Amino acid sequence: MSTDQQAVSPAPAPKTERALLWGLLGFLVVLILGSITRLLETKVPEWFSGSDLASAIEYPIYAILLGLAGNAILTVTGVRDRLSGGFRTEFLIKTGLVLLGASINLKVIVTAAGPAIIQGIVLISAVFLFTWWLGGKLGLDDKLRALLSAAVSICGVSAAIAAAGAVQARREQLAYSASLVIAFALPSIFILPALASAFGLSDAVAGAWIGGNIDTTAAVTAAGALAGDEALEIATIVKVTQNALIGVVVIALTAWFAFKIEKTPDAPRPTLGAFWQRFPKFVLGFILASAVATWFLTTVSSADGKATIGVVNDLRVWFLILAFVSIGLEFRVSALKEAGWRPVIVFASATVVNILLALGLALLLFNNFTVST
Repeated sequence: MSTDQQAVSPAPAPKTERALLWGLLGFLVVLILGSITRLLETKVPEWFSGSDLASAIEYPIYAILLGLAGNAILTVTGVRDRLSGGFRTEFLIKTGLVLLGASINLKVIVTAAGPAIIQGIVLISAVFLFTWWLGGKLGLDDKLRALLSAAVSICGVSAAIAAAGAVQARREQLAYSASLVIAFALPSIFILPALASAFGLSDAVAGAWIGGNIDTTAAVTAAGALAGDEALEIATIVKVTQNALIGVVVIALTAWFAFKIEKTPDAPRPTLGAFWQRFPKFVLGFILASAVATWFLTTVSSADGKATIGVVNDLRVWFLILAFVSIGLEFRVSALKEAGWRPVIVFASATVVNILLALGLALLLFNNFTVST
């Protein structure tokens, strides 16, 4: 080839430009699958009107399944790894959790849910420690123990996501934990209201039991609605109270892993600087969003406040949908094989403890409880 020919030949695109292009295409895949998820979340209950199961299925199920399907297709076609730069799981999860803080009205918790605060602290502490202990006895990886403990004791998927950031868990471990949460939450929607009716529980006690035990907010809402309007109101307050404690648990997990779990004899002594470096900064955003939302709701009418928070919540759902799609796209089957059935045993045992303890606390704290207006 001549010098002149070489001069006019197009130069190969820099690797960074090609990587950026593939990353944009990967994120486009995430957006498309996320849009399909939102469509299914909205339309499936309409297509199967009258089906409680169809109404109760949450977006993580659709998102993860679509992500897994996309994973399989992209792997077969040989482009999954090239597109992986667009699967921004960590960013999407953290942004979604910051926006979750806007739904935590601190004033409601403090003024209208004193018993819920007591229940939340006792229930979360006891169930978390039991799950952590049993996971250790069965030899689970410490990071998976943390995710399962947070998920079953606080609020399911959101708590698992927050814990994953604190302990730097693998995405496969997060997907496994989220799947267990959903698998156990769905039957609880129908079982707990039926048991509450069979036991003759008051609406307040039934609501506190449902809110303290079921691990996802949407499932709590569905079960509470089956139990009655007052039960739904109490269940929502109890669940919101537990949601508000996510930040506390994340801080504790960050400190425990930094100063205890991952500390070795030859490693330098952990410092506050090391703790801050490891600390998931999005928790501060979560707390700030909660404080701002609490203040904002005192400055506008109830209708305006509800509408604004509704927009923020819708945006949060979008971010978490995209996050779960990304988890599905990045998922590795080998990680599930490594985990085996031990996590299922741990989660199931902790769920039983949660059910019994939540019932006892609900009977003790909510027998004569009414919602403040």
